[in-house]
Amino acid sequence: MTTPPLMPQQQDVATAAARESTSLQNGTAAKSAAYRLPPGLKHSLPFYAGKPWVKLGEPIRLFEYLKETFGAIATYRFMGTHIVFVNDPRYIREILITQGGSFVKERTLQRMKILLGEGLITSDDPIHMRQRKMMAPAFHRHRIMGYADAIVRIAASNIAEWKPDAIVDANATMMVLSLEIIARTLFDTEVTEKVRGINEDTNAIMRLYNFLVAFPRLESFLHLPIPGVLQFRRSLARLDAVVDDMIHTRRAEMADGKGQERGDLLSLLVASRYEAEPDDLPGAPALGMSDRQIRDEVLTIFLAGYETVANALSWTWYLLSQNPEVETRMHRELDEVLGTGSDRKLPTLQSYGALRYTEQVFAEAMRLFPPAWAMGRKSTETVTLGDYTIPPGAHFFFSQYVMHRSPEFFPDPLRFDPDRFSPERKAEREKFTYFPFGGGGRQCIGESFAWMEGVLVLATVGQRWRLRFAGDEPPVPQARITLRPRGIVRMRLEARET
Repeated sequence: MTTPPLMPQQQDVATAAARESTSLQNGTAAKSAAYRLPPGLKHSLPFYAGKPWVKLGEPIRLFEYLKETFGAIATYRFMGTHIVFVNDPRYIREILITQGGSFVKERTLQRMKILLGEGLITSDDPIHMRQRKMMAPAFHRHRIMGYADAIVRIAASNIAEWKPDAIVDANATMMVLSLEIIARTLFDTEVTEKVRGINEDTNAIMRLYNFLVAFPRLESFLHLPIPGVLQFRRSLARLDAVVDDMIHTRRAEMADGKGQERGDLLSLLVASRYEAEPDDLPGAPALGMSDRQIRDEVLTIFLAGYETVANALSWTWYLLSQNPEVETRMHRELDEVLGTGSDRKLPTLQSYGALRYTEQVFAEAMRLFPPAWAMGRKSTETVTLGDYTIPPGAHFFFSQYVMHRSPEFFPDPLRFDPDRFSPERKAEREKFTYFPFGGGGRQCIGESFAWMEGVLVLATVGQRWRLRFAGDEPPVPQARITLRPRGIVRMRLEARET
């Protein structure tokens, strides 16, 4: 999930500039003199509202401008807050690992609590650490590997009715497929029409993303009949109803002695018990998660799990269609590993490990179009990065999208070259030049699952089909909670003759 920068709303430009001026007059400038801030914009961000690199809903423009103009670290102000953008793997390591205890989630992800509550993505410690520890067994490597056959079976079923020359929306198709995979594997849940409705309501919330983030103090207005708020409440209510039904059904099954051996994430959450705290009374019963906490975790994993992989796959199909030499090489590997003609077999857990180039294709697609396109933190104490000393309360942003396209780390960065991820070249690369799943103590808990799903879906579809881009214009990335293609990604199906 992403954390875009604070961006000015057009109606707030004058107000923000006035507040900035008042703040400086009251002594903020004098206090800041005690710190050594990175180079950056001279004025508060609203001052630049007419510039092409400051546009509501397109924060990547600002990130790219700061990087090109000021280099590896830059600063600006908004509403009196210092914002620091970094594009150096050393600084990112400092923020996420070395000085990680000096940071908490910043405002944008705090705002997303209206959707995700206190789930893994939005919660801070100690809640985050406790919940992650309880959920870790569901993402253990051995359990993740056990999902391989189900992933392939679901993918094969979803493409069984495909016809040559048919036109599909690659993004919508991958969304439906990935949603079913998450539902049937991690949650062992039947994919009913209501479950499929998760995709529609997620799309509605994505369309409202800029509104939700930019609306001042939105949490105080959720009860009012404001059009955007009403749309959000309706979609959220439907999502909650689906998740609540899953939880209540599983609780009832487990109370009747059924489903105890399922081992899926939902069953683990329902059966979980918190460890005793030091101040608990001796002999006090262990407490389980409330339905609300389970809801927060289920919805977080559902949305983060299916949305990110689906977008990554959509971009991969597009990039393969534009790079026939890469596509041919991937198909050659699929034929060598999975067979051809009457000897062709579906991928398995065993063949997954042999699909090295296919994995490199997926990795390179996530370099160019990382589903999680930016991250952010807020400092709780003074932070030192290199020669700079930055005050508490500053917001720090770093962007996978910008880092992954930086020529100093990836020469000829716009070229689609899966060989960048050969074992030799990966070993040469500094950590945090490539981090599609984040890093540090909050690295995506489902990373292993996402890699396996992505590779196995590419293999299952790619052994039988080519997808040819049939749109009029290349798809444009849209920075929302994830990096989605804007509009329909039209692809023509072409059967492979093997």
